[in-house]
Amino acid sequence: MVQLGLLITNKHRLLSVAALLDVFESVNSFYERINEPAFFNINLFSSDNQPGAYYGSYAMQSIQNSGQMDLILVPAFGAGDLGISVSGNKMFIPWLWEQRKKGAEIASFCTGAFLLAAAGLLNGKEATTHIDSAQALASNFPEIIMKSDAVVTDDSGIYTSGGATSSFHLMLYLIQRRCGKELTLKTAKMFAIDMDREQQTYFGTFSPSQNHGDGLVNMAQQKIEKEYQEGSTIETLIQDIPASRRNVVRRFKQAIGVTPIEYLQRTRIEAAKKLLAQTDQSVLEVMLNSGYNDLKSFRQLFKKSTGVTPKEYRDKFNIARLENTNRLERKSA
Repeated sequence: MVQLGLLITNKHRLLSVAALLDVFESVNSFYERINEPAFFNINLFSSDNQPGAYYGSYAMQSIQNSGQMDLILVPAFGAGDLGISVSGNKMFIPWLWEQRKKGAEIASFCTGAFLLAAAGLLNGKEATTHIDSAQALASNFPEIIMKSDAVVTDDSGIYTSGGATSSFHLMLYLIQRRCGKELTLKTAKMFAIDMDREQQTYFGTFSPSQNHGDGLVNMAQQKIEKEYQEGSTIETLIQDIPASRRNVVRRFKQAIGVTPIEYLQRTRIEAAKKLLAQTDQSVLEVMLNSGYNDLKSFRQLFKKSTGVTPKEYRDKFNIARLENTNRLERKSA
């Protein structure tokens, strides 16, 4: 029986813990239906000793009195400041290291990767997290080999997943490694999980900080966001900023984490994504209204940024089309 430890971290996302329990309990139920013992012995751990405390139907255990685990799961953090969330869970770090040294594999889900990163367990290893938190993970922990578009990473028994439903892909990956493909397919069907997703880039949203305290950078941001549709070069857009181009680029990169050129491109791509999802404009119209004037170049940049073509993005996310498809499916049912 595999000893599975689930950390009940401070400020964890309830949905993340619920999904983890649901999936691994379901795997155990598959074994029980054929009169086999449960495959995973699920243990829930808190940071301190709370006699009599329960999480659902599980008696909470303290990491101070734990046995050796084979596989440890770190759930996603809830909304809020990730720095505060990590700081409030530092007591888990020595325990994670001790378990790791004794052979435990460790998997983090979505923003749970920040706790592994703070522990140094991701140093020199490939990792991913929620696409909107990837830049923060990479900039705060530069020793990580960041794979921001990856759904799942596996590096020497340390696993990470992208955001939200990508957690299910990591669970399936862990189940297949230990239980085989047939049971993994059963689990995927039970939870209606699309097993073919290979990247999460198209789920990302570009939402740069405006509260970094650098007025000159704010001035450049506002200029770009106001005039991105005009097709101007970045040199034209920042020519009125009262500083040299070199100084603007340096301060921009320091405050936001990207250069002004990258900021302009991502602003335009974000505008294109919104138009593709919310309007029936043709791809050509979307291109022009996003500040581009070369269709081939636009398609290449869009796919590089999102992982899919403009048409594929529209097919996935256009609200009106999705609603129409759902209506047709209901009529034919």
